[in-house]
Amino acid sequence: MHREHLVDTAPGVRLWVEERGDADAPALLLIMGAQASGLGWPDALVDALAAHHRVIRYDHRDTGRSTWSYETEPYALTDLADDALAVLDELGVERAHVVGMSLGGLLTQLLLADHPERLHTATLIGTCALSTTPYTRPDGTVVPVEELPSIDPRVLAMWSDRPVGLDPEAELDWRVEHWRLLNNEGVPFDAEAAREAERRIIAHTGHARVSTAHGQADHSGMLRTEALAATGVPTLVVSATAEPVFPPPHAQHLAQVIRGARLVEIPGMGHALPAPVLEPLAKAILGHTGG
Repeated sequence: MHREHLVDTAPGVRLWVEERGDADAPALLLIMGAQASGLGWPDALVDALAAHHRVIRYDHRDTGRSTWSYETEPYALTDLADDALAVLDELGVERAHVVGMSLGGLLTQLLLADHPERLHTATLIGTCALSTTPYTRPDGTVVPVEELPSIDPRVLAMWSDRPVGLDPEAELDWRVEHWRLLNNEGVPFDAEAAREAERRIIAHTGHARVSTAHGQADHSGMLRTEALAATGVPTLVVSATAEPVFPPPHAQHLAQVIRGARLVEIPGMGHALPAPVLEPLAKAILGHTGG
């Protein structure tokens, strides 16, 4: 079953929301990364999860078919976590399994810390810890958070030199090369599949304009060191060995700072969801949710 909704989450803010799977199955909320439509979750992964869950994905503000309002009504990143709760509220979901990638992983941590009663489980992919607790290496040495590896310089260069006003094919070319970098070299990169996925997102959105809202949004008030260390929500951290945005050991650090977290490694995975990683990722998520 495939159902679409428009959900009001705040004054003047309406989000596009999609559900797949049995409406009576345990709910599983997918939260995508910065500037990413809900269609960033590949259909093959959504369908694999929907065989066991009522899967909910949505477009953040300033992405896809949701309200693009940052330029006139700025918001904070914490407001995006409130949006996720509002989606659950509107769909009548008291508790959900929540899976977040990149910025979505940060938002999932906010839910985990601030609204644990709304989560059955949490799964974190391609993100970093909202914690000041240092990382302890296997040899026992301690690494302050600020000394953990930063984003791959090649990725930062693409982000800082993001062109605007490109014609449609040049825009697609840029997006494909961006995904090539995020995919990294651990698994083969399928440029044509990436291009087709972006064509679908542009068609879904209705335009190819680029928003920088999530990068500009207020990032303050995000740390949840004590709450993450005390949570009782079962949490799975996915370790992507070729991750270029939050390179190892960010996943290992996450698994240390979140009470009781389990770590699962997907060899070769980067900061993307290409076909080769979907089966092991779905298996890991379903193994965690009991699906």
